[in-house]
Amino acid sequence: MSNKFDIIIIGGGNGGFGVSAIAAQAGKSIAFVESLDFGGTCPNRGCTPKKVLVAAAQSMETIANAAVHGIDVGPATLDWTKLIDRERDMVSGVPGGMEGLAEKRGTVFRGSAKFNGPNTVDVEGTILEADNIVIATGSKPRNLPIPGANLMITSDEVLSERDLPDEIVFIGGGVIAMEFSHVYARAGAKVTILEVAPRLLPRMEADAVDILRSEAERVGVTVRTGVKVNGIAQADGRLQVAYEHEGESLNIRADRVVNGAGRVANVDELDLDAGNIVHDGPAIAVDEYLRSTSNPAVWVVGDALTISPQLSPVATYEGKTVGENIVNGRSATTDYSVLPSSVYTIPAYSSVGLTEEQAEEAVPNLRVSVSDMAGWFSAKSYAETAAWSKILIDEDTDRIVGAHIIGHHGEDLINLFVLAMKNGITASALKDTIFAYPTFSSDVKNMF
Repeated sequence: MSNKFDIIIIGGGNGGFGVSAIAAQAGKSIAFVESLDFGGTCPNRGCTPKKVLVAAAQSMETIANAAVHGIDVGPATLDWTKLIDRERDMVSGVPGGMEGLAEKRGTVFRGSAKFNGPNTVDVEGTILEADNIVIATGSKPRNLPIPGANLMITSDEVLSERDLPDEIVFIGGGVIAMEFSHVYARAGAKVTILEVAPRLLPRMEADAVDILRSEAERVGVTVRTGVKVNGIAQADGRLQVAYEHEGESLNIRADRVVNGAGRVANVDELDLDAGNIVHDGPAIAVDEYLRSTSNPAVWVVGDALTISPQLSPVATYEGKTVGENIVNGRSATTDYSVLPSSVYTIPAYSSVGLTEEQAEEAVPNLRVSVSDMAGWFSAKSYAETAAWSKILIDEDTDRIVGAHIIGHHGEDLINLFVLAMKNGITASALKDTIFAYPTFSSDVKNMF
């Protein structure tokens, strides 16, 4: 068997499959290299299994609010072991199914890859060569430079450990910490979040994050911001976290401590220098076509790319962009201006476009429309504890430049704003559109 291919794809996640979807159809020979499980983080250890846990927590919240609807029920309890087993069962077929798809599109090589030249990679002693090499290695948990960091678990373990801890501490107040804290708290665990920054989720809309924090605290999560964590140590069969907050030296004990500081590009084992790939730590320098600025044979997509959000649909989009550029020559570039995302707390926070702070700098004639929807009929009908929106509009063009929604089925409603922003539908046109009533969608016209 020849080890010369048109394309080598390092990584079996969404980014790599986006490349292969275009390249295989064009008849390109493809080598897939994967060291763990096909499908990557999202379907195996990220967004997909996490949503199973979020759905259970949402059910707990619905039951807790049953009395509002005149329903008399006793306190609900969550069997954590059964929940984890259900979640694991739901994603168990992903790796095999994705590996089967890879085998249809190319040749699969199992093991870790590293460059040993501009056009070659070494996979556990097997040398592969290609005119195009795609780095689609995804991300890994960010290392925290604190003593005892090795005692922490990551979101991988959260999604697989079948015992519910009595007390848990998240170091870092990013998306992972916020989402899992809501699940753990509703399952009955005592949860604490320790964040070094002055506020949680610093890149997101500040007013929305304030509401998320209040909702987390409402269900019993303790949040500390502006914290310095000094170390983690074992103590009497448990873990002890030493930290400083508002001038005080404090300690907290827990059964588990979770790294909630986010994820970074997983490229440090690739030997980028051997591939003549210019990089600053994990950040690989790429041009507008997502090609390495120093090695024209190398392309980067997905979470391995540090210039774009770490989102599964973005990885697929980038992969297809690179696939087009490999097959048809450099012609396709990426546009990140309209990328929706959701933080799956309960209630969820969904957004697209600019924050108010960003819009104030970019839009000379900005209109900001803020709505507290908790008193609206639809929110009261479903006993929403928080329902809120902020819509940002360029008054000169009547275009929506940002939308932020808490609750109110915002994780679905945000896609209406995506559609409008992507296709040039004005705020006035969206406001005048007739939606089925009474629905959450019909409330969109009142958000302006």
